[in-house]
Amino acid sequence: MRHRTRLSITALAAAGVLVLAGCVDSSAPGGDPDPGDPTEFEAVPFEDGTTMAELADAGAITIGTKFDQPLFGLEGPDGTPEGFDVEMGLIIAKHLGIEPGNIEWIETVSANREPFIQAGTVDVVVATYTINDARKEIISFAGPYYVAGQDILVPTGNPEGITGPEWFTDNPDATVCTVSGSTSLANIQEYTDNILEAAGYGDCLEPIRTGAAVALTTDNVILSGLAFNNEGEFELLNAPFTEEPYGIGLAIDDDEFRTWINDVLEASYENGDWAAAWEATVGAQLDLPEPPAVDRY
Repeated sequence: MRHRTRLSITALAAAGVLVLAGCVDSSAPGGDPDPGDPTEFEAVPFEDGTTMAELADAGAITIGTKFDQPLFGLEGPDGTPEGFDVEMGLIIAKHLGIEPGNIEWIETVSANREPFIQAGTVDVVVATYTINDARKEIISFAGPYYVAGQDILVPTGNPEGITGPEWFTDNPDATVCTVSGSTSLANIQEYTDNILEAAGYGDCLEPIRTGAAVALTTDNVILSGLAFNNEGEFELLNAPFTEEPYGIGLAIDDDEFRTWINDVLEASYENGDWAAAWEATVGAQLDLPEPPAVDRY
């Protein structure tokens, strides 16, 4: 079942088949835009046999993203997700010449991102997906397109006086909540074994309310979105203790596709699409950061 998405800021920049400006490789989008109209691009065909050609010829793409993370990937009233990750997916689709209505959005939680990529359930995953060496053994990553940091969400006023992850080492009876299969889980396990594992980060909020857990830990931008959507209930420590580079997951060893997505990301930094996507989503809560350099490993 295909879901019709809203026409986003990044999608509005497209008209017809759009491809990147300034690239000349036949396997990547290219063509110089008309200086008088930065939204017009010259279409360049993709090399036969590449993932880009297959998707462009099909005129459709399946993208995995979160459906429960405010500002990055949150299911809207019509069932379509909205947020910064969704906008990144729209940018990729745009440069393949794929209309927003021909994107199928598949909900991915932290535990099923690699299986969905490996099984071909999705073409790419854009889902607050931290790049790390263990994951790169079974899938590939383009990006990063953002670098977050793991932090801790507590009830407003921080009644337990939590100061950071070390606090849980000193208070082993205290339960912290996070999501199964996430980098956040692996990180907090260095400090405590008393962890409540949930399917989604939003599922940790009620245990905090009832006292089954004293805090939630994951990336600061995810926590910011949850605090934003539950105004007055929760606050961040604002003391990140890791760096979490978010990447776009795709099939292992699809080097041409990874290189092409990296080209798309770099172009979005230059042409303003990345900044527009941020301001339309996370910009409601956080200032615009500098885009990170992509890692062309």
